[in-house]
Amino acid sequence: MYAIFANGGKQYKVEEGDLVRVEKIDVEEGDAYTFDQVLVVKDEELVVGAPYVDGASIKATCTQQGKGKKVIVYKYKRKSGYHKKQGHRQLFTEFKIDQIVK
Repeated sequence: MYAIFANGGKQYKVEEGDLVRVEKIDVEEGDAYTFDQVLVVKDEELVVGAPYVDGASIKATCTQQGKGKKVIVYKYKRKSGYHKKQGHRQLFTEFKIDQIVK
């Protein structure tokens, strides 16, 4: 059984027991969270929402809050001496998928 849900402008495909990293959500580690924007649920049959599946939700537990790997942005323009170096670390929240409710 799997489900596809939307969060933070992105879509994620998950199964029960998976770990998934999403955009930062203000949840304490160890707290339960419910994703209710479920787009697709596949058990024996495929159920596609329009846009969301009625009554479907994904129950998850927050396992970690953190920052991703550093991404370096380097800008350079030749002949003008222009150099600019900038780094970025994206914040994330990691969840363990406990249950997919149809």
